[in-house]
Amino acid sequence: MLLFRVGGVPVQLAPSWWIGSLLVVALYTPLVSGLLPGADLGLSAVLAGAFAVLLGGSVLAHELGHCLVALRLGVPVRRVRLFLLGGLSEVVRSPRRPGQEALIAVAGPVVSLALAFVCWLLLLAVPTEGPVWLLVAQCAVANLAVGVFNLLPGLPLDGGRLLRSGVWALLGTRSVGTRVAVAGGGLVAVALLGWALWGVAQGSDDRWLRLGVCLVTAWFVAMGATTEFAADGRRPWPEGLRVTDLVRPVLQLPAESPVSAALTASAGRGVVLVRADGVAAGLLDPAAATRLAASSPQAPAEQAAEPIRAETVLLTSDSADEIAEHVGEVPTAQFLVVDTDGRPIGVLLREDLRAALAEPLPRGGHGASDRTG
Repeated sequence: MLLFRVGGVPVQLAPSWWIGSLLVVALYTPLVSGLLPGADLGLSAVLAGAFAVLLGGSVLAHELGHCLVALRLGVPVRRVRLFLLGGLSEVVRSPRRPGQEALIAVAGPVVSLALAFVCWLLLLAVPTEGPVWLLVAQCAVANLAVGVFNLLPGLPLDGGRLLRSGVWALLGTRSVGTRVAVAGGGLVAVALLGWALWGVAQGSDDRWLRLGVCLVTAWFVAMGATTEFAADGRRPWPEGLRVTDLVRPVLQLPAESPVSAALTASAGRGVVLVRADGVAAGLLDPAAATRLAASSPQAPAEQAAEPIRAETVLLTSDSADEIAEHVGEVPTAQFLVVDTDGRPIGVLLREDLRAALAEPLPRGGHGASDRTG
């Protein structure tokens, strides 16, 4: 669900956010009567729902802090997404300097802690022990929890990114910082599980809420740390290799061409299918075209076309690392490569890039010193 755009960046709500919110309501409702004596089940459920919304708003404010600072530093952001008990600002490329990564990482916790402080000031102005006071207190606690938790020193949390940037600045190597911060992420996940089990063993009032939240959060941290470690292990871009060395020549054909003829003409080239009005219908998908040609060789080639979307277009002005990272994140088999004037110069196949990165480095050669991923 698209909520709105900020600086051209879409802010989206994933379906799993609703699941997480229902989980919070179910687990938090029984606790409200202890915090607000005299509250019946209906009022408790309303206040629990309000807490779920405030928690989502707190996470959104946190992620917008990351997004705005990244845009300010010239780091493009693909989207901001809220999901099950969390959020993510998806940058198109990783920061090039440790200072940039530190500023982007710390922006979110700063926003969260600032909101917690504002809510604490509001608590001084509203009547105590009433529903309004409880809502403001919930907002203060939510922002404080989001801010403090994200400062824990482990990837993929902001504290892990701060730790990585510090090690990166100290040693000059981002990959070492990634490994240190990934280890920190593992420790954070173990600590969360330990805290949850301790609450169950002690019979604390919030033990089931704590257990549910900690299980989901520990899983999120563990998966995020694993992803960061895998990304850091990818082979760097070989020195001297240009993107233009990998692209296949582009051939433009009418979209209504028989798929068998288009497939024959493609031979080692990327095919852009163009409609009669001059609009590109897409790139010919060789696998789909082969299947279609086997059953209906005279069918229009457009039926075997992959749409050309913004995320499947690469610019020759992009750096090699940016292109490698982008290709690794977008699930498509081929990309249209265009120059700065928008003219297509070729088609890059994912398999061609993977093969180039898998080849051994030439004797005496080396890859990029810090692979961003």
